Formats: sequence, C-alpha cells, structure tokens
Amino acid sequence: MNEELISMKRSCGILLHLSSLPSPHGIGTMGKAAFEFIDFLSGAKQGFWQMLPVSPTSFADSPYQSVSTFAGNPYFIDLDILVNEGLLLPEELNADWGDDPRKVDYGKLYLNRGRVLRLAFSRFDRNEMEDFVRENAAWLDGYSLFAACKEYFSGLPWHSWDDEIKFRTPEGLEKYRTLLAEDIAYHRFVQYEFDKQWSALRAYAKGKGVKLIGDVPIYVPWDSADVWERPELYLLDEELKPVLVAGVPPDYFSKTGQLWGNPLYDWDAHEREGFAWWLFRMGAAKRRFDVARIDHFRGLESFWAVPFAEETAVNGSWLKGPGMKLVSAIKREHPDLTVIAEDLGFLTPEVNKLLSDSGFWGMRVLQFGFDPYKNSRELPHNYPLNCVAYTGTHDNSTMMGWASATEPKYLGFAVQYLGLNREEGFPFGFARGVLCSCAKLAIIPMQDYLGLGDEARMNLPGSTGWWTYRMGADDCDEKLQSRIASYSRMTGRAD
Repeated sequence: MNEELISMKRSCGILLHLSSLPSPHGIGTMGKAAFEFIDFLSGAKQGFWQMLPVSPTSFADSPYQSVSTFAGNPYFIDLDILVNEGLLLPEELNADWGDDPRKVDYGKLYLNRGRVLRLAFSRFDRNEMEDFVRENAAWLDGYSLFAACKEYFSGLPWHSWDDEIKFRTPEGLEKYRTLLAEDIAYHRFVQYEFDKQWSALRAYAKGKGVKLIGDVPIYVPWDSADVWERPELYLLDEELKPVLVAGVPPDYFSKTGQLWGNPLYDWDAHEREGFAWWLFRMGAAKRRFDVARIDHFRGLESFWAVPFAEETAVNGSWLKGPGMKLVSAIKREHPDLTVIAEDLGFLTPEVNKLLSDSGFWGMRVLQFGFDPYKNSRELPHNYPLNCVAYTGTHDNSTMMGWASATEPKYLGFAVQYLGLNREEGFPFGFARGVLCSCAKLAIIPMQDYLGLGDEARMNLPGSTGWWTYRMGADDCDEKLQSRIASYSRMTGRAD
C-alpha cells in the first residue's frame, strides 16, 4: 500500500478541478483544454494533476454531494468531441451557456446540456455500448434507472417518489424499467461517452508522465442512487428517513459547525458484508485515478453524528467508525491502490494512530500554519517526508485572498517565516514555502500560481453558491509554465 509514494522521488503537482478549465459551452470538459492543461503540466515539470470528485453534482452544485458514487458527470462530456464523432452538428451547440467565461452557470447548464446530449443519443448506435453496459452492470443498471426515475418525477428526491419505486418493490422496479426503457438507455449512453472520453484523457496524461489524483468523499447524499439502492447500509428509519446525519462540530470554518446532512453509514451492516460496498467503491476510484484521496478520513475513526431534525451541527456527538477493520479490508483487496488521507480538522491521538497504522499519507496545509504563538504542524519545517503538502485546498481562501483578509500578526509572521517580498511576489513565495519542505509531494492550487484573490475561491464550507471558478483561456501561458518549472527544479522536484 502506497509503495509508489514511498519510493517516489520528490515531486509536485497542481490542484484544479475539471470544471475550472476554459472549455467552451459553459464548463470545463474532457476536451481540448484538458489535453492542453496536461501539456502545460508536463512542460511545467508537474507529475500530478489533482481534481475534485467527477461524479454528477446535485445539491448546491457541490461535487461532494453527488447522486452517484460511480457515475461520471455529464457536464464534463466534451461536446466538440461528439461533433467530431458525427453525433452532433456544430450549430446545435449554440445555446446560452452563461454570460461570464470565468464562472460556471449551473442553472444554464442544467437547462441546455441535457437537450444537446439527447440529440447525440438519438443518432448513436446502441450496439457500440453493449460491452460497456455489460461490464458495468453492477452500478450502471441501478444508476440509470435512478436517473430516469428522477427525471420522470420532475427532479424530486427519491424519498418523495411513489411508494412502489421509493421502496423498490419488485413490481415497482419492473414497472419503471419498462415504462422508462428509453430514458434508461439514454443515461447508459451518457455514462458510456463519459467513460470513453475519460479513458482517452487518462491515457494521454499517462503518456505525458502526469498522474491523476481524485477525491473519494467519505459520505454520499440521501438523494442518491447509492442510498436508494442499498438503504440497509445506512442509518435510516422505516420510512427511509435518516436517523442521524453527518457534519463536523464548530471549527475554523464555522461557529455552528457544518451540517452536511448526509445519512450516516450503518457500519455494522457494512462489516457483516465484509465492507463489500466500500471495496467496490475504492476499486472504481482505482480504475479512474492513479491516486485516491479519501476526504474526511478522520470520520473512519470517529464521526460527528447529528440528529436529523437539527438545523446546525452544534448538537451532535462523536460515534466510533470502522477504523482499521475497513482500512485493512481496503489494503487486502487493493494492495496496489495509492491512497492519500485527508487528516485535517479536529484530530485526536486515535485518529493519528489510525493514519499511522494505515500507511496512508496525510496532508499539511500551509495556510493553517501562520500563528506566531504556535509551532504549528502546518509549518513546512514540521512536515514529515511521507505527506502531501498544500498551500491551501478547495475549501480555503486562495493564498492572496488569505493575505488580503488575515490579521496583521499572521501575515507578518508569514512574511518573516517565508521571506516574502515584492520582487518574487507573494504567490510564488507561498508556493516556495511548500515546495521547499521535505514533503515528498507538494500540490499547489492553480489559483495560487495565478496570484488570484478570493474572487477565484472554489468553496466556502457551510455556504452555497460556490464551485464556479474557471480559468481564462490565456492564463496558462509559456511564461508561467517556465516559472513553475524553474521552481520545481530549484526545489528538487524535477530533473
């Protein structure tokens, strides 16, 4: 487990979600801009491209609230590739994809993307996807029926559907499989096209020496194919309502905590099945990415459980997770899977021991380290070799956003500690601090290399309206590529 990371030379990469690429038609896709970004990474001497979950988004457009753990996001299918395949005409791509090329307009994507993909499906030879449908039946059959039913019931969550399909009676399942056969075939087609484009993109990245890091959110939403198909694996009542939901207690990001609302796992039920669902899930991540990052890893040791009726996460309690039972099962089933554990937040000796026993790498975030009165573990001189170091994550301000808003004592300490100066510029000074650390892998968000403020922030935990940032078409120029490459070489992370 993680032998590749352990034996790896010092390396570095960039964090940028696929949605943030400057592709046409409203959102980043697996098309030309993605291939060009891989070229940029390769020329900048970056060995890794880290992105957020690539599953279909649902509530608040968050990639961490997906209607399926296993499906791919239809928004990421490149429409120009479908034109080249003869499934669409160029003029059929003309639609209102949004007014600002620097932001994703999810409302307009929702209105227009499905219409275009339906056109492509109408011209598609269904025989072409027979092997894909057969090989992925374990998740695709349930997801495609779920997606078709969700459209049939006007987007309502599954727990508001008619009882015969909400409770998955044999008669109800057969009825809707027959009634919605054409829509089911459409959603299979969408997943086939996603898989085909993803496979081409990953193969190109491999050829350029760039590995892909993907996120595995610890929880799934209540309104998801995963919970609908296997409600017995979650803490639900007889009406299939959550008894307890996930979140985190009050912390750095919020005084009332974060109430995520995801139903909590019935870990006893998972253990009785040998954690089969989780093993299948990690296998799916391995097929899609070179490295999998388990989000909120500390929740596997103990997790914050909040009664379903609560409006904030304040009145919760800590419950025990599966710990090494699950981790050991993953390591036995997927010994070649490289895993990063997101070990941020409220850490206890038990969480630290689980991380140590797992052999997974933890994380360090520079932005959390600048307290002049503490010798923080997030300061580069305290980073262990076997960790992944970041200036910030998708949940942080950009470094320039942080610098413009933080208290003078913290910024002053950062200036002194890192030797920040105008000649180098703060963005690269912050990056240098992480790149110079002894952590074998350093990841810098693209927004930080671009020196952007919080107008480019990806997410603010506990709030909505985020996940919209997009790069400009000319942001990744040769000058920036050359400078990043020089920092990679200077810090021993590239030849």
